[in-house]
Amino acid sequence: MAKKEITKVFKIMAPGGQATPAPPLGPALGGAGVNPGQFVQQFNAATQNVKGKVVGCVVTVYSDRSFSFEIKSSPASVLIREKAKIDKGSGVPNKNKVGKLGRADLEAIAKEKMNDLNAGSLDAAVRIIEGQCRSMGVVVEA
Repeated sequence: MAKKEITKVFKIMAPGGQATPAPPLGPALGGAGVNPGQFVQQFNAATQNVKGKVVGCVVTVYSDRSFSFEIKSSPASVLIREKAKIDKGSGVPNKNKVGKLGRADLEAIAKEKMNDLNAGSLDAAVRIIEGQCRSMGVVVEA
């Protein structure tokens, strides 16, 4: 069997288990040479366990128009908003604070994102998440 040549690699974000071939997902996939219906079917089957939660996905397209994809964890901002029970981050994070999180919450988020973070230890991952909290206007309590 001949070796498949990679023609394109791109990232998308979609709700787990609920993706549809409608915009914005369909045109992005179609433009890359991927059958949107086929992708959505496989993506929804692979993300049933995180139904409704936004997840990242890296899609690799091959020369014969076949594809593979790798599911990543949800963005840190989505996990922080979920834990802090807020709708969105602050527009002025230095002045307006919108929520509070404790150390245990940060550790839970860091454990969930550990595979996707560039951190050598859990403590380093917690510091990354803490920085994201600050930029969103969420207060971190010791």
